[in-house]
Amino acid sequence: MTLPATGSLQVSRATLQDWAVVRRWCVDEGWNPGVADAVPFFAQDPEGFFLGRVDGEPVSAISVVNYSDRYAFLGFYLVRPDLRGLGHGLATWRTALAHAGDRSVGLDGVPDQQDNYRRSGFSSAHRTARYVGEPSAPESPGSPGASDAPDAHIVPALDVGPAALAAYDSVCHHAERPRFLAAWLATPGHRALARVVDGRLTGYGVVRPAEDEARVGPLFADTPADAAALLDALAAEARAFGSARISIDMPEANPEAVRLALDRGLESTFETARMYTGPVRPIARERVFGVTTLELG
Repeated sequence: MTLPATGSLQVSRATLQDWAVVRRWCVDEGWNPGVADAVPFFAQDPEGFFLGRVDGEPVSAISVVNYSDRYAFLGFYLVRPDLRGLGHGLATWRTALAHAGDRSVGLDGVPDQQDNYRRSGFSSAHRTARYVGEPSAPESPGSPGASDAPDAHIVPALDVGPAALAAYDSVCHHAERPRFLAAWLATPGHRALARVVDGRLTGYGVVRPAEDEARVGPLFADTPADAAALLDALAAEARAFGSARISIDMPEANPEAVRLALDRGLESTFETARMYTGPVRPIARERVFGVTTLELG
């Protein structure tokens, strides 16, 4: 359906049911959305999702999800292709960004939008690359995680307990997010694994079915060996639900993450820039081998 360019744009908060149309747009853009992402996304901040409509028809979308009184994350910035260039995106942006108040806001921006984000007050922190493929065995015996045997330290993440997982997650994310994390780990179809060595949690990760290849995120770990063991186990979980291929968004600020992707035969397909409007709480960047999602940080 093509709408008239003179239609009046109305921006309002979206419901979980509304978000189905945005997921379809993400599929059309090649973003490979998770099959069941919407419920845990809305669990964090149900007031943080917005749709722009013309004559009642959705034409634009954005999310600005508040994590704490200091930090928010912006994602899903989309305008329907047939109505781009008419100002609908900027109007939706301005309405939604007010939801963040005076918080610092993060986003993962594609290259052709980064100059626009800079004009809106965002500064680049580092690049993130999406690596995709069917993971292969490590190239050499000295590679992290090189072994044919299953790792006995890998356990279901929910067996570790929510407090321990939340504490580990908070070291790797700019704000505590217990509501999101509880939903993310428990969403049907999501497979969440942890690595426990001598009774101590040394990392965790999640893999989920998506439109195309399965998506891994987060992948947080103490060491490259912990990350490799978790990635291999998550890839096995993906194969169990029918996906031989995975994708993972890895921050180039952690060179060990990039090494792991290349060692497993994954290929970089596109990149984004992590950008912020202001200061954010420091994280253990060396533990971040895969970000949770580009949509919610």
